[in-house]
Amino acid sequence: MAGFEGVVVSDPWLQNQFTQVELRSLKSQFLASGGGRGSLTLRDLSATMSRLKIAGDCLTEDERAAFLRESYPDLDHHVDFELFLRVYLKMQGRVGAKNSSSAFLKAATTTLLHTISESEKASYVSHINNYLGEDPFLKKYLPIDPTTDDLFEIAKDGVLLCKLINLAVPGTIDERVINTKRVLNLWEKNENLMLFLNSAKAIGCTVVNIGTQDLAEGRPHLVLGLISQIIKIQLLADVNLKNTPQLVELVDDSKDVEELMSLPPEKILLRWMNFQLKKGGFRRLITNFSSDVKDGEAYACLLNVLAPEHSRKPYPSTVKDLLERAKLVLEHADRIGCKRYLTPKDIVEGSPNLNLAFVAHIFQKRNGLSSQMKQVTFLEANSDDPQVSREEKAFRLWINSLGISNINNVFEDLKNGWLLLEVLDKVSPGIVCWKSANKPPIKMPFKKVENCNQVVKIGKQLKFSLVNIAGHDIVQGNKKLILAFLWQLMRYNILQLLKNLRFHSREKEIKDIDILNWANNKVKDSGRYSRLDSFKDRSLSSGIFFLDLLSAVEHRAVNWNLVTKGQSDEEKKMNASYIISVARKLGCSVFLLPEDILEVNQKMMLTLTASIMYWYLKRPITEDRSVSSDGENGSSSESTSSSTSDDSGSESSSDDSGGR
Repeated sequence: MAGFEGVVVSDPWLQNQFTQVELRSLKSQFLASGGGRGSLTLRDLSATMSRLKIAGDCLTEDERAAFLRESYPDLDHHVDFELFLRVYLKMQGRVGAKNSSSAFLKAATTTLLHTISESEKASYVSHINNYLGEDPFLKKYLPIDPTTDDLFEIAKDGVLLCKLINLAVPGTIDERVINTKRVLNLWEKNENLMLFLNSAKAIGCTVVNIGTQDLAEGRPHLVLGLISQIIKIQLLADVNLKNTPQLVELVDDSKDVEELMSLPPEKILLRWMNFQLKKGGFRRLITNFSSDVKDGEAYACLLNVLAPEHSRKPYPSTVKDLLERAKLVLEHADRIGCKRYLTPKDIVEGSPNLNLAFVAHIFQKRNGLSSQMKQVTFLEANSDDPQVSREEKAFRLWINSLGISNINNVFEDLKNGWLLLEVLDKVSPGIVCWKSANKPPIKMPFKKVENCNQVVKIGKQLKFSLVNIAGHDIVQGNKKLILAFLWQLMRYNILQLLKNLRFHSREKEIKDIDILNWANNKVKDSGRYSRLDSFKDRSLSSGIFFLDLLSAVEHRAVNWNLVTKGQSDEEKKMNASYIISVARKLGCSVFLLPEDILEVNQKMMLTLTASIMYWYLKRPITEDRSVSSDGENGSSSESTSSSTSDDSGSESSSDDSGGR
């Protein structure tokens, strides 16, 4: 893939139909089909596309051949890359006509027509203007005019996107690492975008098939899609039992509490909304943020329950015109200080993203819940150990980064075994016997056990340590055993990635000691003196070794003026935060938190070191480039990383973009 970075086609329309990741993939397939030798004709394409599984599996070779005969009179015409792309697009249209549920048409980043919602753009621009208007660096660019494409231009250098990440999950990015000179060169912009993509993945965003070059080009549908995810994370941050324990009022007993804890924030928000609507005598059940709220009746009832003192005549429920009713609903929301994320038209048209944002903001302002101490006490008694919570989060985000399916809680979402089988198949293709697997929804408990038994069987085949672990332990949600299995699975994936770098490993098995020795040797060869004896070496808590290692693999990566001695807890935390952001800025995909470094979490120390090692060994060897240091924000780093953050394949666990 590295040979096709920055694939350009002469037709601007064609260029706009694909991301760079898609173009690189299609270029590779085109060359594999003989296109590079000039020997490929239209007549050959039906067999070629069937063999390479291009343009959907639901078309047979005969159907492809018939399509080509209908579309092109001269089947002996030679095919260049642009004609190949046009045939591909037309054939995808045929796939869509045949099967509207085609995975290609469902994928957010691979739709044929990349359209954006102007209402969503205006809403997100308003959000950015409101929350980042006083930012010292961004205030010269804000407020953004929502009627223009300024948002996509401003986002090209990555600064705005990085700032949005920290709005959603404060502290994710150490802002000392962001390049914020008045004028940024291409490498510095690329570093910011790489930092953004790896940080977005670390907070749960889906970034599959999106690369730094796509963002540098300001592709509207990709930029807006990522901004939408980040704002959603910010607005839903408190819609959970940890941050809003009063949500236990929605359930009756401990079993229901456990179920509530496993729900994604959107589902909890729906349950909360229905709970409040029931108080107001509303008879319908709201199941979505689109068609069920289009008539405005649910909103009128919800606001009357939460803020009856702000009701005004005429009451929305008495107004028949839907647009007028929606207007009255938004006026009521304004009176309780809720910023408008949508217009009356957006309500009537059922815009799901904007309606979700609107309800989440109402929840932030007035959730209408009261503390029930008995239930809150129960919740506190059953809360996870902080390290268990961090490990669960790290493994969950790693699984989500594989591009299989987004999960909300590993202990609940992996119980049926199906997702674990998908992860195993991702990291070791072909290892799962799908004929023996039971696909969800699974009603019979023994079917779940069958899946999980196969998971354990495969784990033993991969030489995992699985003493006293059986399929029913996963079905029952045994946290300790599930975390132990996931750690071994993640570690296996990382070691396989390193093994697959044949030039360096010669396909020999990679062990933990190889990673440790590599790191020590890199630091020693750079002329520095820190050293680690093991991945539980307490000296790692200062952060100095990892800073030495990052400097050794890319001597511009670390600005030593920002590094502390790592003696006090505060100094250690500053170093830990800096390490994680520098690693992500280079192109390493890591899911640990500063606390993992401070406490020297052995598992996370290994994954961090392995991720740096994988990034370094994977990058192609290039001539050293000299770039003037950044005197304004202290960054003197340079990364000429590959422009993709493609998560396709299992590489996403350790690094999915790290070329130089």
